[in-house]
Amino acid sequence: MADQFDVIEAGERGRRRWVGLVVVLALLLVPVVGLLVSRDPDPETASVNRTPAPIRSLTRVKSAPNILTVPARKKGGDEVIQVVFPDGARAEVRYPAGLGLAGMGSRPFRAGWVDGMFRQFVAPYGGEVEITRGGRALRNYAPHVTLWPRQAGSGLYGQVLLFAFGPWRLAMYDRGQGLTFEQRTTLAENLRGRVTKDGYLVLTGRNGVRLGEPGEHAQGEPIGPQLWFGGATGEMVALVPTPDCERQARMPGVVEGRGRPAEMVCRGDVLVAATGPAPFRTKAISGIRVTMK
Repeated sequence: MADQFDVIEAGERGRRRWVGLVVVLALLLVPVVGLLVSRDPDPETASVNRTPAPIRSLTRVKSAPNILTVPARKKGGDEVIQVVFPDGARAEVRYPAGLGLAGMGSRPFRAGWVDGMFRQFVAPYGGEVEITRGGRALRNYAPHVTLWPRQAGSGLYGQVLLFAFGPWRLAMYDRGQGLTFEQRTTLAENLRGRVTKDGYLVLTGRNGVRLGEPGEHAQGEPIGPQLWFGGATGEMVALVPTPDCERQARMPGVVEGRGRPAEMVCRGDVLVAATGPAPFRTKAISGIRVTMK
């Protein structure tokens, strides 16, 4: 071995080192050139051809919003829609036509308790794909109830129970240590949903599942049946039946928690809360009228 090292180090060291460096650089350049040749077209070329290369690392899943849009009836300069809250109560909603409330679409919200544990039941704006992300469920608790992993960036929230009631998808985001297997089974079996002929979702609970009623509060916000119009990153209106509203009104968490200016007003026994640009809020707060039936 000593003789080999002597041979390598003997003679014209500078020239030998230079030759060795050239060989090493050549070996390094081969894979680099291969990568350059096989890469996708650059963005400029793709934009000229108007055919961008597909993103192979992502699975694209399309999903319609999890909302209900009902036809509006014209009445002077206003529009009128008939709504059903998720406890089955019906109402007529009248608003300035320029507000476009019917076109925003509505979603149900309700909260309650399972074996004394408080939880909320939300219709994700993006529907099923907002929860599943194109993946697979961890478990099935019933033909219409599945369990999904904790979502990235969900803070204190844990795994998600996803309910399918007809075309509606309803999510229960678990908290802290989460519900037990038995409590999740209780929810799967005893949270019931029916879809009215006009498309609204009505929820009921039984046998260990109790849902909040109009006027009830928990954690500083109303938890009774609500209808949410709009959402995602746009304007939003929440209608919250609230007996003795002037005294019992609380800003709904979904409106207050969006990090934008919000306003609310009582219209009889219904709280109207809105968030969005100032002109939108003004029109919603001053113009929406709700008549319970």
